[in-house]
Amino acid sequence: MRWLLPHPLVSLGLLVLWLLLNRTYAPGPALVGIIVALMGGWALALLDPGRPRLRRLDVVLKLTLHVLLDIAKSNLAVARNILERKSDRRAGFLRIQLELREPQALAVLACIVTATPGSAWVEFDPEDGQLLLHVLDVGEEADWVRLIKERYEQPLMEIFA
Repeated sequence: MRWLLPHPLVSLGLLVLWLLLNRTYAPGPALVGIIVALMGGWALALLDPGRPRLRRLDVVLKLTLHVLLDIAKSNLAVARNILERKSDRRAGFLRIQLELREPQALAVLACIVTATPGSAWVEFDPEDGQLLLHVLDVGEEADWVRLIKERYEQPLMEIFA
């Protein structure tokens, strides 16, 4: 049965999302949703994301709290920048050297950075560990480097060690 549903939760989530987006529970769209859900599970199985080994649940909770607070603060800062039409705002790209190499941890870091308004993960060079980050208001580059390395990368290294 594992060959049919290699990732049952992913497939179930895709099916529910399909049905909600189509707002109908007729047999035709439901059948298409089942096919999409099965194909999504198979596609994920082909990618073989591996099973992350999480450690330090206390650090996971602390990081989650930091991320939620940072997202809220960033939303307010971006809204204030837009509403005030600040002319001293300087958008730009930053290169940050990361020590993190665990693929699942890098994926979590990419989600954190991109979920925070005003910043976007652009690319990561796995050979030299350089992250290219775009930010709406660069300010002091050292502050961004410190934020990424100390507030996000260090806890992720503890969690995924």
